[in-house]
Amino acid sequence: MKFKNVKFLKSCSAVDQFPAYSYPEFAFMGRSNVGKSSLINMILGSKNLVKTGSKPGVTKTINFFLLEDKISIADLPGFGYAKLPVEIKKNFYPLIKNYINKRENLKLAFLLIDIRRIPDDYEREILSLLEENEIFGAIALTKCDKLTKNKRIQCAGDIMKSLNLSIDNLFFTSTKTGEGKKELLHLISDFI
Repeated sequence: MKFKNVKFLKSCSAVDQFPAYSYPEFAFMGRSNVGKSSLINMILGSKNLVKTGSKPGVTKTINFFLLEDKISIADLPGFGYAKLPVEIKKNFYPLIKNYINKRENLKLAFLLIDIRRIPDDYEREILSLLEENEIFGAIALTKCDKLTKNKRIQCAGDIMKSLNLSIDNLFFTSTKTGEGKKELLHLISDFI
């Protein structure tokens, strides 16, 4: 699957600003500095569509993109970056929670986790919220190029144990090598 017609639609900081359409939607969420923007750009085959920053916490709103006028991508704000002002951070989680609870056309959510860190309550709460809303959550392990094969297996095992998931829920990705692009696109096409 390749996308030729990809466009930015709008940024939203509240539920009542969300675009109203019935296109199947795919959300990307995770902590700040996990590589969300880079991964979305890799999947869409674009280097600069989604803004990436040298500092974490660039995405402060939910950004919506339209693909081929029939698929929607939502880039959610990163969560947990310590240097962001408290008043901005405290708005992120309610916005993410309201998005998951109220977005009826949300088909699949990719929860991005840096393969080098163990998930905690935030990731467990997001997965729980997705499950409550009967939305499939796929775990995209980012920055996999930074580890050896043996270390990747060990870290993936730790993540599976922490989240009580099987290997079938995990997707290994690297924006440097393109690893995982084909698998994530295949998963998206399964949900269209």
